[in-house]
Amino acid sequence: MLEQTIKYNEPINISTKNGNAVVLSEEDYNSIMETLYISSIPNLKDEIIKRAKDKDEEFIDEIEANW
Repeated sequence: MLEQTIKYNEPINISTKNGNAVVLSEEDYNSIMETLYISSIPNLKDEIIKRAKDKDEEFIDEIEANW
């Protein structure tokens, strides 16, 4: 079951008499944590949505960026 969770990102729901739990792949967990972090930064979500609508020609290649 754990291998399927890791390979296919299928969560495992565990129910007990004392409560419930969910087992996630590390990849899914990290994605959720990153989403929560991004959501916690004021205006960042709106900026990401705005930039996603920009035309491709407004961007430069990564190799052209001055880091």
